[in-house]
Amino acid sequence: MKILFISSWFPNKLEPTNGNFVQRHAEAAALFHDVEILHAIGDINQKEEFIFDDNIINGIRTLVVYYKNTHNPILNFIKRIKAYKKGFQRMQKPELVHANVLHNNMLFAVYLKKKYKIPFIVTEHWTALRRNNYNITSSKIKRIAKYIGNQASVICPVSEDLKKGIENIGVKKPMVVIPNVVDTHLFSPRFTENSVFNFIHISSLIPRKNVGKILKVAIKLLKKGYNFTLQIGGDGDFSEIKNIVKKEDLQNNIDVFGMQTLKQVSQRMHDADCFILFSDDENQPCVIAESFASGIHVISTNVGGISEFFPENSGILLDNADENLLENAMIKILSDHHSFCNKDTLVQYAQKTFSQETIGKQFSEIYHKVI
Repeated sequence: MKILFISSWFPNKLEPTNGNFVQRHAEAAALFHDVEILHAIGDINQKEEFIFDDNIINGIRTLVVYYKNTHNPILNFIKRIKAYKKGFQRMQKPELVHANVLHNNMLFAVYLKKKYKIPFIVTEHWTALRRNNYNITSSKIKRIAKYIGNQASVICPVSEDLKKGIENIGVKKPMVVIPNVVDTHLFSPRFTENSVFNFIHISSLIPRKNVGKILKVAIKLLKKGYNFTLQIGGDGDFSEIKNIVKKEDLQNNIDVFGMQTLKQVSQRMHDADCFILFSDDENQPCVIAESFASGIHVISTNVGGISEFFPENSGILLDNADENLLENAMIKILSDHHSFCNKDTLVQYAQKTFSQETIGKQFSEIYHKVI
């Protein structure tokens, strides 16, 4: 079946990791279908009206259309839809569109449905649509998401928690929860013990990830005499945490890093013993699934859909981002990590739940029901 993936977020030259989970979903679907990817994004620095960046990425034809951005949001939206239309003319005509994220960009999926009679489904990742965020998400965002959602054939939230949020804004279409995908061939366990226990945190380093709190607790424990190392970083601004580590003279214990390729992330997880996620808000984070595929335990705040994909004895869930809770959890893992489930159990769970084959088959079932 010919499937066209379009998304409000997708990796590009301006934002290399943005929406990379969408790219991975497309790769899972491509195991069973003829998949192409189309994305449009504005670049305020380009002189040309449109630039067509057409490549084969991981076996999938991927066309990113860059349009000349302005400071006018309405004009930018018009240009974005025009860029999508121009890009679509260069693609093979799909039998089904797989849209991602109920942002106004996906009005293009509605356009394709009405003009060409091409049905579409939507995979949803957006924390703004969680029920807990209902009162802080603008009425405009909710209204547009509701309209697009009710034009779709099926909605695929990445968690049950997000499904409830989408229902809460008034989307009435059938919904099937399909989580994020992990390349379980790339993310694999290490069966030798580290001489020193290694914690790891990887994220976008935005405020709700509470990276500063993780660092503060780690430094506190190191000063108390606990013996461990910490890898901490990601694709955001890491200058402040690097300065703190240097000021505390803890470079031998704490490794601060910047943007990583997926292969580099997999190697870092392979070398680690426990992943820490200390966010105020999440949906179904790829990093937890990748941790399980790597055979490492997880300490995480219990937010969004995390508990839905967190098997027994796989780690520790925290009620909130309280530093004392994190400190106690890290001490528990350090002193008693053998009481948690073994690597094989984590890896088998990841393969059964998040592998490309598993997710690809789940999408395939939905595609065939729609067409």
